[in-house]
Amino acid sequence: MTQPENLQSLLQAVANGKISPDLALESLKNLAYESVGEFAKIDHHRHLRTGFPEVIWGPGKTPDQIAQIMEIMRPRASVVMATRIAPEIYSILQKKVRGLKYYDLARICALSPDETPPRFPGEIGILSAGTADLPVAEEAAITAELYGFRVQRLWDVGVAGIHRLLNNLHLLNSASVLIVVAGMEGALPSVVAGLADCPIIAVPTSIGYGANFAGLAPLLTMLNSCAAGVGVVNIDNGFGAAVLAGQILRTSQKLVEKST
Repeated sequence: MTQPENLQSLLQAVANGKISPDLALESLKNLAYESVGEFAKIDHHRHLRTGFPEVIWGPGKTPDQIAQIMEIMRPRASVVMATRIAPEIYSILQKKVRGLKYYDLARICALSPDETPPRFPGEIGILSAGTADLPVAEEAAITAELYGFRVQRLWDVGVAGIHRLLNNLHLLNSASVLIVVAGMEGALPSVVAGLADCPIIAVPTSIGYGANFAGLAPLLTMLNSCAAGVGVVNIDNGFGAAVLAGQILRTSQKLVEKST
């Protein structure tokens, strides 16, 4: 019921006398949040406030807790998603949650329609510096696709073989926003920002040798980029990068709608 179109339809039905106010109240009583046992409170209202529903952070929760939360969210959200789900946790969850999908590389479990066609204009281009960065890059890609954004992937184009990136400049030119995922020294976002005319979201990963400091080195490189137009999210935060890219595209659409 927290989808804006569903809420509008409910209010219109009350105004037309098709649904009683008491029945509408019953439908809306858990609009703000709903308790799940004594361990969670589901923020049903988040989609209305921010445009994106609440997402379940998997680590630290038991399979039973995750399953209960997903079942509470199922009737109220078009997409229910849990991140950082290990394969052994999914093997338990699939027995508890009907219709659950698993994206193994992204480590995402989701309840979603069989097809999720793009609902927003524009394209999110996602680049990874190396193959080892793919779990974080795929987390961003799957998140964006589940939320209705068009995604174009370009993997393994790090600066150690810069010609691989330069041979794919058409992707940079076609994207509305770019997510650039890199570990090691984290130089790729700066290079991309010097070539592209759209916002760049840099994602440092924890991939690298000892002086990488579990992602701190690329994080600092990205924060200190001399190329303008680069924003940085936290280490390994592919999910956060996808939501930020989505907010950029949604805001652009709102501006277009206001100007017409």
